[in-house]
Amino acid sequence: MNGNDDFSILNVSTNDVPEGERVTMLREFYRRGVVKAEINAKEGKPFEARFTSHALPEAQLMIGTLFGARLIRTKQLIVDGDDSLALVVNRSGAIGISARGRDLLLQPGDAALTSAEDVMTLERLSPGDCLSLRVPRRVLAPMIVDVDDAVMQLTPEGAAGARLLVDYAAALVREEALAIPALRRLAVGHLHDLLALVLDPTDEALEIAGRRGVKAARLRKAKFLIANNCWRQDLSVATVAQELGVTPRYLQRLFEADGKTFSSFLIVQRLKRAHRMLRDPEFVERPVSSIAYDVGFGDLSYFNRCFRRAYGATPSDVRSGTVE
Repeated sequence: MNGNDDFSILNVSTNDVPEGERVTMLREFYRRGVVKAEINAKEGKPFEARFTSHALPEAQLMIGTLFGARLIRTKQLIVDGDDSLALVVNRSGAIGISARGRDLLLQPGDAALTSAEDVMTLERLSPGDCLSLRVPRRVLAPMIVDVDDAVMQLTPEGAAGARLLVDYAAALVREEALAIPALRRLAVGHLHDLLALVLDPTDEALEIAGRRGVKAARLRKAKFLIANNCWRQDLSVATVAQELGVTPRYLQRLFEADGKTFSSFLIVQRLKRAHRMLRDPEFVERPVSSIAYDVGFGDLSYFNRCFRRAYGATPSDVRSGTVE
């Protein structure tokens, strides 16, 4: 390992490590340099791990492979407060990822965003390499309309920006550009921007191409304002419309054309915020009624009904961990 105050490189390889010590070594690598996770070797399969991790300010870039084992972010581990988000890009072979009740199969070139707040299993199904870019949630959340909607969605090979992100990240590593402080700061910003482009390209790309123009830009900005201010009880179609410089009816029509309503979009954002708070150890002592109020609901019964309809469980069920 080498590094300075804001940059470090950590290498790990099982090539010269006895079979019986490999799981312990890799578990320690993840604990020190990535995210806390259990490593379970698959019986009857050769166990191989080879990673290089580049830890940067507000980003971690990791390239390598894990074969013959499962990586599991358990229910016991997700209470550690880590809320980072990682885009896993499969470069060759096949990877299986399970989380949030979904099972994804990543073929070469496919990618998926994972969250350290989720119970998750990742397994390489056939030999190959992958690249992952991990960033704090607070970095990515303001850059796209709703980061939670992007988690565990398959990004297929050829998706906008994905190849560019991989090529750029690989070039940074290959050319050792990250060892130069000025380039490192510039590179982190580029990685953040490319990650946002991969996860949320549609409106912005179409706007640039001129196919949807001003309406798409306004709807995108409206969603951004709602997602980042949903906790405000005074947030309304009128206040958002005023911020955008349009009439409330015009804003309502923008949402209707998108197959939603202003109110339904706002409620979903508030429920997602409540769901996160209920799973966060920081708020374990806060009553459900207080959380409901904090996220913008003024009526506890209405909050409970909306929450159960959205998640198929009560707020108390989610807090206790009996459901995801």
